[in-house]
Amino acid sequence: MTGGMMLLEILVAALLIIGATFTLIGSYGLLKLDQPMKRLHAPTKASTLGVGSLLLASMIHAFASGDASLHELLVMAFLFVTAPISGNFIAKVHLHRQRGGKELPPPPEEKNWATYAEQ
Repeated sequence: MTGGMMLLEILVAALLIIGATFTLIGSYGLLKLDQPMKRLHAPTKASTLGVGSLLLASMIHAFASGDASLHELLVMAFLFVTAPISGNFIAKVHLHRQRGGKELPPPPEEKNWATYAEQ
């Protein structure tokens, strides 16, 4: 085993441990935190870093062994793009539900009050 290959294996092992730790912390936070806004941070922050580290370890191992594929890169890009958006939607739903029973006012009579209006 060459020195470069051993260094790559150590890097992959470290990334796996880091990813597993972040994922475990995110899962624990999701179960343990009581309020929805607090629970929101656990899966969107810690678990995203955890899964990102696991995917990075998989990419490094695949490129080192000669089975190079960009699937992990695409999954990582999709994860880092969608996690903040889903977190934002969950927070918006929580804020709207927290408002109480007040009804929303009716929309104005104008035809172009929204961002998309049919002409």
